Amino acid sequence: MVIAAAKWSCVDALFRSYSAGGISSFDTPPAFLPIPCSTVNWREWHFDAVQLPLNMKILYFSLGYSTHDHRFLKAISEGGHEVFFVQLEGNSRPVEDRLVPPNVQLVLWKGGRNPFRWRDLPQLVLDFRRLTREIKPDLVHAGPIQTCAFIAVLSGFSPILTMSWGFDLMDDVHKSRWWEWVTRYTLRRSTFFTSDAMVTRDKAVAYGMDPGKTIVFPWGVDLEHFKPAASIAQRSTFTLFCNRAWETRYGVDVLARAFIKVAQQNGSVNLLLLGGGSQGHALRQILEGGGVLDRVAFGGQISQTVLPGWYHRADLYISPSHVDGSSVSLMEALACGLPCLVSDIPANKEWVVEGQNGWLFRDGDADHLAEKILAAIAQREDLPRVGDTSRKTAELRADWNRNAGALMKVYRGLI
Repeated sequence: MVIAAAKWSCVDALFRSYSAGGISSFDTPPAFLPIPCSTVNWREWHFDAVQLPLNMKILYFSLGYSTHDHRFLKAISEGGHEVFFVQLEGNSRPVEDRLVPPNVQLVLWKGGRNPFRWRDLPQLVLDFRRLTREIKPDLVHAGPIQTCAFIAVLSGFSPILTMSWGFDLMDDVHKSRWWEWVTRYTLRRSTFFTSDAMVTRDKAVAYGMDPGKTIVFPWGVDLEHFKPAASIAQRSTFTLFCNRAWETRYGVDVLARAFIKVAQQNGSVNLLLLGGGSQGHALRQILEGGGVLDRVAFGGQISQTVLPGWYHRADLYISPSHVDGSSVSLMEALACGLPCLVSDIPANKEWVVEGQNGWLFRDGDADHLAEKILAAIAQREDLPRVGDTSRKTAELRADWNRNAGALMKVYRGLI
């Protein structure tokens, strides 16, 4: 413990030095930070020749417990493996109402209760190291990059599968030079990397991840659960639908401003918003100021069990996100056969083709979004064709049951 205390006094000194502007090079890590050694012979890397070990121990390390976490934990558990679930922060706002899947052990440790703070990093790393020594996992699956994966790397454990959550490489990395350094440090020491979009994979490579140790697969959705409505009733109104979180990075305020412009020109258009977030008050002020609050329905946080029915109420799905990987809500909309109108960020362009399964608008441009909404309404008779193409897109690329197999193959290659 004396050695550990000395080591972490150096980490504290690093933080103080950075805060004072004393770090000039972010390419070379400080010598005292632990650097795990890979146990994988990459010349012998393959997926299919080896049978996945039974009762493999997977330590799954994530920020909290979301719908995405539920699906990953369920897939790993149903594969017959021991799963140990470690949360860094827990959930300040409930986003998943289903219990942790059976056979998943929720691990208690020093984290998992409060928002992550850099000053807590030393004790979190030391306790995470304790977990790996006690649990003795075969693999740590960790993400986002700058928090969970960084802690896993600093613990000295290997092998580590680092998983990007999209926002970590498209947004968080740009917060400061410190966040850039942490990103580079973590990726250069990750055994393998996975993400759900080429744009995030390319970002990871740019920050030092070996391109030969990466795999991209869309997280996908359950195509039996998210599917087109059995019958579509004729509606006199036109409903826009968005279930992105009410946070700055997801641009719901842009949609609110665009809806005001659309509502002024078309009296039959309504807006359906699900979810919540820190921008809730600001969004209501925008809508109320535009005189359209009475034409907006707020559905709150919706269970995955009944979520498909909410997609079925809509005529057009909209995602105004400024940053994203492959958006799961976009894939859900595609699977439900909805035409999709999304911002023209790189990840969205991987899924939506103009005029085929939806349309793109200039990111952050409320006027252009309003124009595209009105154009979609004007071609309402053609929307079923667009929706059919949406469903075909999901069937081709967004099948979670098939895509989850890619994750199992990664596990196989790392053990």
